[in-house]
Amino acid sequence: MMKAHPRISKAVIPAAGLGTRFLPATKATPKEMLPVVDKPAIQYVVEEAVQACLRDVLMVTGRNKRPLEDHFDRNYELENALARKGDNDRLARVQEPTDLATIHYVRQGDPRGLGHAVLCAAPHVGDEPFAVLLGDDLIDPRDPLLSRMIEVQGEYGGSVVALMEVDPAQIHLYGCAAVECTKDADVTRVTGLVEKPDPADAPSAYAVIGRYVLDPGIFEVLRHTAPGRGGEIQLTDALQHLAADESIAGPVHGVVFKGRRYDTGDRGDYLRAIVRLACEREDLGPDFRTWLRRFVAEEM
Repeated sequence: MMKAHPRISKAVIPAAGLGTRFLPATKATPKEMLPVVDKPAIQYVVEEAVQACLRDVLMVTGRNKRPLEDHFDRNYELENALARKGDNDRLARVQEPTDLATIHYVRQGDPRGLGHAVLCAAPHVGDEPFAVLLGDDLIDPRDPLLSRMIEVQGEYGGSVVALMEVDPAQIHLYGCAAVECTKDADVTRVTGLVEKPDPADAPSAYAVIGRYVLDPGIFEVLRHTAPGRGGEIQLTDALQHLAADESIAGPVHGVVFKGRRYDTGDRGDYLRAIVRLACEREDLGPDFRTWLRRFVAEEM
C-alpha cells in the first residue's frame, strides 16, 4: 500500500531582502510592496498560496517591512471614508488583502540567505511538509504550478522544486538541477543541485525557480549547512544533501513548468511584467494595448 503523506496547509514567504536592485525606490518601501499594475507584488504571491488551498501563511521579514503587515491588516479610517462615499468597488479591493489568509510574521534578524530565512520558519511549520514561495517570481493563476507541486509531493513524498528550462547562457543566474526522467512527463527526479553554476559546468538547462514544497526534514539539514555562495546559507545546498541521500527526508523531484511566469527580480523584467499583466486585464487591456501599439510604432 502506498504511504499516505501529510496534507500541506502552510506556506512560507521569505520577505526579508533589502531590494538593493530597486534603490532608491526601496530605501523606505519594501520591494515586495512595489506595485505590479495596481496591487503590490506580495499580494499576488499570497493569492497564489490561497489558490492552492494554503491559507496559513508565514512571512519571514526584516527591518523596514512594517508596510507588509499594514497592507494585510484593516485600515478602518480608509474603509470608513470609502463606505461614506458609497465607493463599494474600491472598498472591496481595500478589504480583499485582509480576508485572503491567516498571516503570521517572524523576523529573520541577520540577512544570512534564503536557507536561513526558511529555517526561521521551523517553529511555525513544525513537523509537516510546507510550501515556500519567493516574491520575485509571479506565476499566472491560469497556470497552477503550486497545486501541481503539492500533488506531486503527495504522490512521491520528499521535496519538490519548480524547474523551468532556460537559455543555457543564463543558467548562471539560477540554481540548476541534474535530473532523470520519471513516468510523468512534467516530473523529473532531481539527482543533484548547484547554485549559479558557470554555463560550462551546469548539469542541465533546468533552472530552479521560486517555488518549493519541502519535507520538514530540510530544517535539520539547514541547521548544519555551512554558508555557501555569497557567504549565505543556501537552500540549494541543503536540497543537494537531500537529493544525494533520500534516507534523510525522502527524494527530491522537480515539476517542469512551461506556463506564464512574470519575473520581477530586476528592473527590466519588472517593467515587462507590468506591461504583460496590464495588457491582459479586461478593464485596462483594450485601451492600454491600443496606446502601446501606437507608442511602439512611433518609436520605430
